[in-house]
Amino acid sequence: MPESAFVSIITPSFNQARYLEQTMRSVLEQDYPRIEYWVIDGGSTDGSVDIIQRYAPKLTGWISEKDSGQAEAVNKGFTRASGEYVAWLNSDDLYYPGALKEAVRALEANPNAPFVFSDVESIDGTGKAFNRMRYGSWGLADLMRFRIIGQPGVFMRRSALLEAGFLDTSYHYILDHHLWLRLAVLQEPCYIPGALWAAARVHPDAKNTAQAAAFAPEAERLAEWLLADPRFSLLASRMEKQIRAGAQRFSAFYLMEADQPKAALAHYARSFRLSPDAALQDWRRILAAAAGALGLGALTRKARQVRRERYNSHTASERTDK
Repeated sequence: MPESAFVSIITPSFNQARYLEQTMRSVLEQDYPRIEYWVIDGGSTDGSVDIIQRYAPKLTGWISEKDSGQAEAVNKGFTRASGEYVAWLNSDDLYYPGALKEAVRALEANPNAPFVFSDVESIDGTGKAFNRMRYGSWGLADLMRFRIIGQPGVFMRRSALLEAGFLDTSYHYILDHHLWLRLAVLQEPCYIPGALWAAARVHPDAKNTAQAAAFAPEAERLAEWLLADPRFSLLASRMEKQIRAGAQRFSAFYLMEADQPKAALAHYARSFRLSPDAALQDWRRILAAAAGALGLGALTRKARQVRRERYNSHTASERTDK
């Protein structure tokens, strides 16, 4: 396998000392030999800088200064990156062993793809896996329908990133999906079936948990942007209802994460009216939202916990067998 290409990895961080070292080690301990690694800290006050300084000799560079949020921090890393391939890994997420080598192999095998992506595993605050987010061979039209790709499993071609532009700092919650769309309009991305390169950590302080309700207005804003931007007009003119339905379904998903089943059910209803097929992709979550709205949320939470425990038990036995 070719190993001549540099890979630039960026970790944005702010007050994530609890998880930061594990994240950094998951990058630094990769078996791919040509990595440049930037840690961009937003002026943490929780001991994160001490952790960064401890690993500083192994980093390409790092900074710690106030910024306007995740998008600005990642963009600072993009500006400094010189690798042929680029990715970012948030300071509570992880790469699995061999991830970079496999991602480079995928990029080399698909030279027209602006980015490649794998499935992503969900882990809790202790690192215990409880779910695998499975994707598919999704292209531009799928992304426009709000099929969401887990950001830690994405590796980009830097030339495509430079053409598409960096993260839009006016987005705070679905900034990654906004970027995937701008990349996918250049060329179709490539999903790697069966691959599992990264884990996304779900914990009470994570943005997609603590601020889940804030995702809905950004989804609706992004839908309006899609319908207005001339780059997407050819498809968008034929997909307006599906785009709007996808935004409503996406909003409902995060309202459920915020434990707001009544609000989620209202968004699912809007999605169904616009495009039944789009809404029914989440039929299990629609039932859970209905149960929660009827005061039966404890039962659905118990069922979710049982599924998580089964998943963890199954994956643990698989890893033992290997």
